[in-house]
Amino acid sequence: MSYEGYTTFTATAADGILTVTFDFPPVNLQGPEMLADLNTLAMRLERDREIKVVVFQSAHPEIFICHYDTNLLKDMSTQAVTRDEAQLLDLQTVLERISRLPQATIAKLEGVARGGGHEFALACDMRFAVRGKFKLMQMEVGMGILPCGGGASRMARQVGLGRALEIILSARDFDADEAEAYGTINKAFDAEEIGPYVDALAQRIAKFPAASINACKQTVYESIDRPIDEALKAEAYWLYQATSQTPAIKRFSIADEKGMQLDMDNQRNWSDLVMDVQDIE
Repeated sequence: MSYEGYTTFTATAADGILTVTFDFPPVNLQGPEMLADLNTLAMRLERDREIKVVVFQSAHPEIFICHYDTNLLKDMSTQAVTRDEAQLLDLQTVLERISRLPQATIAKLEGVARGGGHEFALACDMRFAVRGKFKLMQMEVGMGILPCGGGASRMARQVGLGRALEIILSARDFDADEAEAYGTINKAFDAEEIGPYVDALAQRIAKFPAASINACKQTVYESIDRPIDEALKAEAYWLYQATSQTPAIKRFSIADEKGMQLDMDNQRNWSDLVMDVQDIE
């Protein structure tokens, strides 16, 4: 699969990991060019079973993605519409497509991410940020609108109602440690720590079966806002999608034959054991 021809970022594939580096001077503006590139990227990734992890980062020393292009908002209609008439915005559609990718997605945040830039990060599966460089903000309420790239919807699912409303209605910058405490990011790092951590995490995930990664991801997303009985049904459904496409049964059978689960050394070292069985195909 070719990952070339983008104007707002570069994409480099190696060992099951695609590294996407936003590079759209002067400020990585989230406009039609970036949304078109992201839509094309998503279309390719949806069909690619060799890539298992996508890491999004930025070449800009201060900015991840600045925000949505305000020029696209000044011509919005001032007339209210009914719920039936309301249509999804391009930003919502593209970020939802990113969110539903079969690959694990990681936002490596070494600069500010405000407005649509932060909403892009929320659409990724995991987020890691650098202290002293990362800031998030949803400034929309101060401009007279609301976060409209999934920021309101995903934020509440990520951090809970009260914290989501504080972030949105305060329209202020939150730093990496605040973001970690609130739950909008997984973890905050010093600058020299984030690279090794994200690299190691991406490399570990990339060793697992693509169908299993997708099944785990889709189950979590599908279950988060469903009643428990429906969530458990989703788990069962995706379990069989995984066993039909991965060597899971063969791995369990060999483990049983070798008595692996009854061995105390294995019980002490499951973190290593799960990597050892990746050779069984």
